[in-house]
Amino acid sequence: MLTQITRTTALLIGLSLVLICSALVSITLGAASLSLAEVSSILGHKLLPSWAQVTETSEGISKAKQAIIWDIRLPRILLAVLVGAGLALVGTCLQAITRNSMADPYLFGASAGGSLGAVIVILHVGLFIGPYSLPLAAFIGALCSMLLVVFIAQQGHGLSQQKLLLTGVAVHFILMSLTNFLIFAGEQKAAGSAMFWMLGGLGMAQWSHLVFPAVVLGLALLLMMLWSGRLNAMMAGDETAATLGINVNRMRMAVLVVSALVTGVMVAFSGAIGFIGLMVPHLTRMLVGADNRKVLPVSALLGALLLVWADAGARVLIAPQDLPVGIITAMLGGSFFIYLMARK
Repeated sequence: MLTQITRTTALLIGLSLVLICSALVSITLGAASLSLAEVSSILGHKLLPSWAQVTETSEGISKAKQAIIWDIRLPRILLAVLVGAGLALVGTCLQAITRNSMADPYLFGASAGGSLGAVIVILHVGLFIGPYSLPLAAFIGALCSMLLVVFIAQQGHGLSQQKLLLTGVAVHFILMSLTNFLIFAGEQKAAGSAMFWMLGGLGMAQWSHLVFPAVVLGLALLLMMLWSGRLNAMMAGDETAATLGINVNRMRMAVLVVSALVTGVMVAFSGAIGFIGLMVPHLTRMLVGADNRKVLPVSALLGALLLVWADAGARVLIAPQDLPVGIITAMLGGSFFIYLMARK
């Protein structure tokens, strides 16, 4: 047991170091060419202004490069870390409470519901309660879509994994059609920006945007770690969980609400980025097994790492333009989905 804990701790430390290095390298990639020395100098100057050597080095770097590093790319990469970790965490929890290896916030309808709520605010309602409007609308949309999926899947002869998956796909397409109609019927200029946002992107990231996803992700990860034992029991079946004294319906509803909150907030600031929650939990279980006490933190780090590199690819592939990162994750996720289908 001690050896397993030590291995998991070593893996978490290793992934954290890889994530930090990946973030630093990712800052150098894009239309404007930057070096690691310039990135390190500016970050050192901003984080440790009293460090004389760094200050002297940073004076030789143009203000344009300083703005690119500190005001544009660093917030974008930090948002990629938060969104990737959040979507991977949600996918892990949904797969646990549904015992469905294909469940994720995208295929489960949560991303489509969050997108619908956010588009309604962007195009038709406006920021009715200030900066909280977009996250609140996305959360309500994500929660309603997930509850709708569960309600429809329960009709007929019981709740099965196949029914959940197919219902999620059906609800996803219905909600996306409504979202596309609202975009088509909206004001042309705003509709264009909404369409680009729906494809998933991190280019609008700002320092002030990072507070909401950071707080929500931290609280959700803490809750899920506290619930990890119950999630393990639910993976063994509702009957097994009930014999251990777990109120299965209440627990499932609590996880759905937290998952909807995380998905809604991430969608509100990054658009609809799919398949992170599908791929990462499977890759994590290959590394650490099925115990959610290990799977949850490792999934969060792997999700962050995956989206950091997907965003780097989005900035490089058609530079100087940005490719919506949702296109890259959908291509990777679709291929992984086909692999899972063929394997199982």
